[in-house]
Amino acid sequence: MNRTTLLKLGGSLITDKSRPYSPRQDVLARLASEIARARQGAPELTLVIGHGSGSFGHTPAKEYGTRDGLPPSPPAPLPPGEGGSHPYWRGFAEVWYQASVLNRLVMDALHAAGVSTVALAPVAAVTAREGKLSRWDLTQLKAALEAGLVPVVYGDVVFDTARGGTILSTEDFFEHLAQELRPTHILLAGLEAGVWADFPVRKLLVERITPDSFDEIRRGVGGSHGADVTGGMESKVRQMLALVQQIPELTVQIFAGEVPGNLERALQGEVLGTIISEG
Repeated sequence: MNRTTLLKLGGSLITDKSRPYSPRQDVLARLASEIARARQGAPELTLVIGHGSGSFGHTPAKEYGTRDGLPPSPPAPLPPGEGGSHPYWRGFAEVWYQASVLNRLVMDALHAAGVSTVALAPVAAVTAREGKLSRWDLTQLKAALEAGLVPVVYGDVVFDTARGGTILSTEDFFEHLAQELRPTHILLAGLEAGVWADFPVRKLLVERITPDSFDEIRRGVGGSHGADVTGGMESKVRQMLALVQQIPELTVQIFAGEVPGNLERALQGEVLGTIISEG
């Protein structure tokens, strides 16, 4: 039986979000090895990997306001030779560059672990409108899956028909992919053990969240570690709740990829952390 899983490696897990442009190379290597072992033990597993941009993409994104789009009243053009007519587009290009630098590090780790992957930069295939994904040519991604490869996508800048440009998160891409691929699981691996009802105290871990139960714990869910222009934990939970309502057979799992072995166990089907489901 085919089992399709969308796996996100959170930006706070694979980078130090409190320090700009700081990868966690040892963590990346371990996660890649766990993915390789899980795939070897589960040939029926169809996997798409996504990763956050962490302290790479979020740092210039916050500086330039890239997610918000092109300002309505542009300043005077830059002097000739200074890299473009509008600072916004310089920031757009810088966010793309830094996100791609981190993606290269992720791909290096997966390659070293023996995972056959192909990186698919969202900016080359995705269009947004008003900050929402509106079109994505999935031809190449689906071809990679049919070939038995693991496609890798990541939080990235995209062109926006209303704003000029914006940033979409891995969860934004997973939301669209879930409609097309109908996965059985979405795994969100981060630093936290799951969703806390009392963040940042971290004494009350929520085992399961449904659309009916979310309001009871919403105030304690909290934000994220370090810079994050695409929303914190509450935003992610809301997005996943909306998705499981559309796809009742889907289960979302938020767990600590920081704990050695957890990612491999989750890919093998073990329940860890917090489950988000329709009921």
